Amino acid sequence: MMPERPKPVVIVGPTATGKSELAVALAERFDGEIVNADSRQVYRCLDIGTAKPSPELRRRIPHHLFDIVRPDEGFSVALYTRLARQAAAEIARRGKLPIIVGGTGHYVWALLEGYEIPPVPPDPDLRRQLRERAEAEGPEALYAELRSRDPEAAARIDPRNLRRVIRALEVIIRTGRKFSELRHKNPPAWDPLIVGLTLDRKKLYERIDRRVEAMLAAGWLDEVRQLLRKGYSADLPALTGHGYRWLIKHVKGEISLGEAIRLTRNEIHNYARHQYGWFRLSDPRITWLRADAPDLVEKAAGLVERHLAGGG
Repeated sequence: MMPERPKPVVIVGPTATGKSELAVALAERFDGEIVNADSRQVYRCLDIGTAKPSPELRRRIPHHLFDIVRPDEGFSVALYTRLARQAAAEIARRGKLPIIVGGTGHYVWALLEGYEIPPVPPDPDLRRQLRERAEAEGPEALYAELRSRDPEAAARIDPRNLRRVIRALEVIIRTGRKFSELRHKNPPAWDPLIVGLTLDRKKLYERIDRRVEAMLAAGWLDEVRQLLRKGYSADLPALTGHGYRWLIKHVKGEISLGEAIRLTRNEIHNYARHQYGWFRLSDPRITWLRADAPDLVEKAAGLVERHLAGGG
């Protein structure tokens, strides 16, 4: 029977800290199933470059919300929260422990805090106009307009995330109201345990760099070539970050492999820093553990045991 208040475990933190491995270890110990909270791992064909859990890990434990849309299909935080709530509720109904894992802070907090996204359908013409303006004037011009029209919404959006800036402006222009006024919270009736994995910055960057080398050795360039052969545009949102765009430029002969690797490493370093903006070390909701602790699994298991026993 499903408990009155499901008590999911949520594992967050920057990239390359070992969230997927810890999730599987806890799932095996506590009869759990894993729900993805990574905005890139929802896409099919993007396996190596998004560091999806290995086939071996996914065989050991059921994984949900991986490989659910094509790279050229739209996906939104509103759709994610609906699907993730459904997945977690179904896992709990079957008497299993939902373990939500990922580093996309916008997805994690939208799910846990219950964001109700404004019901404004996309306007392709308006989006195209805003993108053209960003190309002509620079993305910072759009962010400045958002900050002027809705300072609260601007404070929650990374200025580098042009897609989210455009969406906020789209809602404001279409409705005549502030984006922040239209977004409400309706938290699910859950009692979550949020575990964060962290590392010293130097060690984190070293892990990221080793992961980039490992992904290249595993065939990341071939994955990029296959995506292009299938006709997927380099301008798709799914392919514009986390190294894909630089490897695409290399495959097209626009930059050297060495330059693509350097830019990829820098981009993922920047992303890791941004993740600490979403998951703050000072956030009292998160219990932080050292990702390189030799007894990491035991420490995390102790937290889960106390959580499930009602000790928070």
